[in-house]
Amino acid sequence: MAAAEEVDVVVLGMGPGGESVAGELAAAGLSVVGVEARLVGGECPYYGCVPSKMMIRAGNVVAEALRVPGLAGTVQLTPDFSKVAGRIRSEATDNWDDAVAAKRFTDKGGRLVRGTGRLTGPREVTVSTSDAGELTFRARLAVVLNPGTNPTIPSVPGLEGTPFWTNREAVQAESAPKSLAVLGGGPIAVELAQAFTRFGTKVTMVLRGSSLLSRSEPEAGELLAQVFRSEGIKILHNKEVTGVVQSRGRFRLALADSSSGKAPGDGARGSGVSQLSAEKFLVATGRTARLSPLNLAAAGVEWAGPAAPAVDPHMQLTDGVYLIGDAAGEGAFTHMSMYQGNIVAGHILARHAQQQGDSQPPDRGAAESHAVPNVTFTDPEVGSVGLTEKQARDAGLSIRVGLTKLDASTRGWIHKSGNQGFVKIIEDTKTGVLVGATSAGPSGGEVLSALVLAVHARIPVATLKTMIYAYPTFHRAIPEALAALK
Repeated sequence: MAAAEEVDVVVLGMGPGGESVAGELAAAGLSVVGVEARLVGGECPYYGCVPSKMMIRAGNVVAEALRVPGLAGTVQLTPDFSKVAGRIRSEATDNWDDAVAAKRFTDKGGRLVRGTGRLTGPREVTVSTSDAGELTFRARLAVVLNPGTNPTIPSVPGLEGTPFWTNREAVQAESAPKSLAVLGGGPIAVELAQAFTRFGTKVTMVLRGSSLLSRSEPEAGELLAQVFRSEGIKILHNKEVTGVVQSRGRFRLALADSSSGKAPGDGARGSGVSQLSAEKFLVATGRTARLSPLNLAAAGVEWAGPAAPAVDPHMQLTDGVYLIGDAAGEGAFTHMSMYQGNIVAGHILARHAQQQGDSQPPDRGAAESHAVPNVTFTDPEVGSVGLTEKQARDAGLSIRVGLTKLDASTRGWIHKSGNQGFVKIIEDTKTGVLVGATSAGPSGGEVLSALVLAVHARIPVATLKTMIYAYPTFHRAIPEALAALK
């Protein structure tokens, strides 16, 4: 192995948070090596947030056009998926070429190394490259680990070797399939299921459990199930895929009842189905952190998995070794990765200033996770922050819960078609502040912003009740939910 090259910082994984940290530190004059085996920018701009939301935006336009008869007249519509497929290629991903993102980093003074890296000592990283063999870097200040996640692929007989989709293949589709089976009921599953449905795909969802968005408030899953059925999406609850056969351009799935029990009432639909056939098969069963290849033990970090290793308030695993992003375990969201990256960049700059004897930059604070927001970009959107009602009760909190239906609000009534939704809030009665909230509706993610502020800043419920809420807006449902607390 060649002698280690000394640099200030090594960033292992150039997803959103890693790219943000690496770019800021390089622009500040530090010698920064960014290591990436795939695409600079990570999952979000190429296979996740951006292309999927382009699909969703296009599908929502189709849905809005179909609402014209109930509101404004008549319409003739011919959905064309090639429009959104072309936009994803030309506007979002440059046909999955990261040259622009790579240049954005190197123009700031950073050095990009293409390859797979692992820790080989305290603040030491060895990178296996395709063209330069192995390169070793020893960081004077810090190593930032941002390994991200991969789609979780279940162990199903016959699945391996078939051309099934994950989110990565789904966003590269050039046309909407005639039929699509979706395994999973989480955010990726529901977003893509609805988007393809609106371009004419016959979609069947296979859920191991009893509800969509099982980690969210139950009202959210119930709302989406109602909307999905109205749009022609079939949902099979409490099912396992026990076998897969792919031939002659079709997938054939063998199904069996899962061990998670029956859904109550309408949730038991589909219990008699034992086979399913579709042109395409989307596997959306979660994400798995890429922690094992990092060789954390080489830096003195104890980790037995699968849970994320512990970090300090500045995201340090050990002195000078940081972990951010999906693999840190506080939410697999771009905004969380960049939030953590901002704290890490500030901590490294302060370390550098201290070593140089310079005045230290303002402290960027410690990482907090009590108010992590997330939005599922279905129609209606489902935004949430903090704890669900169940999580709050399981934590032993004494709570009050308030819920109001969006269609009962003035704005919801005016909106009419597509006005389904609700605002639900959770108050800790001991502290008098909100510890969780969900906002579902036509602008659920936007309405959520006020609730995120309330939870993050621990604004007293008494203060929230005295605020002025613009009329008639969707966010005016918040004081209605406050009034419903009990």
